[in-house]
Amino acid sequence: MKSIALLTLLVAACALSACSTVDITKTGRGYRPPTNPNAVEILMTVPTRPYEELGSITVQGFQLRDEAKMHNAIRAKAAPLGASGVIIQSQGIVPTGFGGGTRWATGVAIGWK
Repeated sequence: MKSIALLTLLVAACALSACSTVDITKTGRGYRPPTNPNAVEILMTVPTRPYEELGSITVQGFQLRDEAKMHNAIRAKAAPLGASGVIIQSQGIVPTGFGGGTRWATGVAIGWK
């Protein structure tokens, strides 16, 4: 009985401290020198300026209040590809109960031509 309570507590702790991840897959050809993560723009609309796609980005597990932290994590992962910006194509919230949830997003890392 004691082990069931301990297991329940462990599972709850893991659920509350969900891991946040940013995965990037290089889709563009060639090589670009890395950029400064602080200079990578987060865009919610497709720019009119010419650009090329460098990679696709998938984000999950960030707490609702951590949108800025999520954007900074995206910048940090996109900069080594030489990205000038990231276009957020879709985003949402996965409910976790008790009025909480975690953020998810997908996007494209781009470089200006």
